Amino acid sequence: MAVIHKARDNSIKLILSEPELFAEFLRCFTSLEIFKDVAPSDIEDVPERLISLVSEQKDGDTIKRINLKGGTPLFVITIVEHESKVNFRSPFKMLLYIALILDAYEKEVNKEVAAKDSDSSAKISLAKDFKYPPILPIVFYDGESEWTAETNFLFRTEMHEIFEKYIPKFEYELVSLRDYSFADLATFGNVLSLFMMIDKLRTAEDFSELGKLPKDYVEQLRIMNVPTHLKELLVKVATVLLKKINVPQDHINTFVDKIDERGVSEMILLENYDWQETRRQARAEAEAEIGRQRAEANRQRAEFDRQRAEADRQRAKAEARLKFAVNSLLDRGTSITDISTITGISENDIQEMLNESA
Repeated sequence: MAVIHKARDNSIKLILSEPELFAEFLRCFTSLEIFKDVAPSDIEDVPERLISLVSEQKDGDTIKRINLKGGTPLFVITIVEHESKVNFRSPFKMLLYIALILDAYEKEVNKEVAAKDSDSSAKISLAKDFKYPPILPIVFYDGESEWTAETNFLFRTEMHEIFEKYIPKFEYELVSLRDYSFADLATFGNVLSLFMMIDKLRTAEDFSELGKLPKDYVEQLRIMNVPTHLKELLVKVATVLLKKINVPQDHINTFVDKIDERGVSEMILLENYDWQETRRQARAEAEAEIGRQRAEANRQRAEFDRQRAEADRQRAKAEARLKFAVNSLLDRGTSITDISTITGISENDIQEMLNESA
């Protein structure tokens, strides 16, 4: 299984890349009736080159084209913010996306008309009745702090009270996951709710909330026919996000194996699972390993000190023997020069040795 880097924003992008889940996302998190009849087949990905023109950090952002009934297209921009700090630049980032989408759309329709009528050099976008498509901007935020950024670009502009008439006034839809409890998400009654619940998991208390969900929701999930590719995505997202909050790998494996073997309802049947104990055991194992490594380091340090002390003792004995030999030769009337010749020790070193002994 491929590793999902930047776990949360990339996981959300994987979720929103599935047309079935994106259609559910629009119906659950916006109040627009127009999305009631949108089918997965109506949703197209817009080339990511538009995203790369706005930001190099494009891991979580998505742009979708919704082909509404009647032929009118609708574009949906979703910027994913998951950091602990609020991104106050989001309104301006959204403005850049909107301008790029409208420019790309204009070029597209002009090119289509030119292809149908080779004699016409006129651009349809220059016509009086030409209309640009609507764009729905959404910021999806799953950080833990409150989102406090302006939702209207107007209020990010200096002197907007005076120049209001000339400033873009679009407002993006804020979807803040922290504002939805697990019970709120359960009311969706669909697969998307499971992904959102996984994304909300941060603490052992969060896991305990799963066990309190309504029984009819669990039963609904049990009989739900979840496509294989969505089950596989659920396993991938759950694996990465649970690892992100330090759930031990063997418990993650058990958890996702249940999804594969017994269905998605197993994800929330966790009321008897002691996540606190799991975390305590993992912490105890980590502390025991640290203690073992510290004890081994202390043993090695003690052995080093013992070897150094032994080396010092042997060196002192050798020096004592040497001094005794030199003094014996001197007592016999041997000159320092001759002693140097006999021992191979310089006359200066012999003299220093004698001075230390004096």
